[in-house]
Amino acid sequence: MKKKLVVFSGAGISAESGVKTFRDSDGLWENHRVEDVASPEGFEKNPKMVLDFYNARRRQLNEIEPNKAHLILAELEKYFDVQIITQNVDDLHERAGSTKIIHLHGELKKARPVDSENAIVDWEQDLNLGDLNLEGIQLRPHIVWFGEMVPEMDKAMEICSQANIFLVIGTSMSVYPAAGLISYIPENCEVFVIDPNLPNSYTQGENYFKTSATEGMELFKNTILGRIDGK
Repeated sequence: MKKKLVVFSGAGISAESGVKTFRDSDGLWENHRVEDVASPEGFEKNPKMVLDFYNARRRQLNEIEPNKAHLILAELEKYFDVQIITQNVDDLHERAGSTKIIHLHGELKKARPVDSENAIVDWEQDLNLGDLNLEGIQLRPHIVWFGEMVPEMDKAMEICSQANIFLVIGTSMSVYPAAGLISYIPENCEVFVIDPNLPNSYTQGENYFKTSATEGMELFKNTILGRIDGK
């Protein structure tokens, strides 16, 4: 039986593909106050602006490709039972070939009715006011905004509790409840961290790669595959 490798990924893995990180140094997201474009209150106040904001993010996905870090994670499925839990709303893990992915904060290429967390539909094009589901309810981006429940959290906690190896890549571990997932891994689970800036208190020494996502994934791959090969 393959060991279970659970990967917790964040904005840093997609940044090298050209996806801007969640917040710039000035606290803005693509020149918007986060509260205005990532909260139910913001959507209620100005739904067109919010829809336009996510339409731009969705269109950007057509201009970028998965990077080497994404591709290595997909490759590792040959050797491990890889389960990715991501805070990212892009589809780069899928396009790289990974097959088991949980999107904690939703997905840009999906939409759902404003009155339900369910009835999720695939949505590739722009989403506008007047786009309704079959019941006549306005659709909104399938994004978990601030103040909303994280529907996939229970499933993610269960997966973490089964991990043999836990990899943190490209996340500041500061957004809760997602950041609390590491507390659900077993005591004997080995933890690796890839991040150039993270004040690391989760693992030490050779298991901490203070590098970019792509460079760190090369080091991680060589480390764990070297064990399999007996090197």
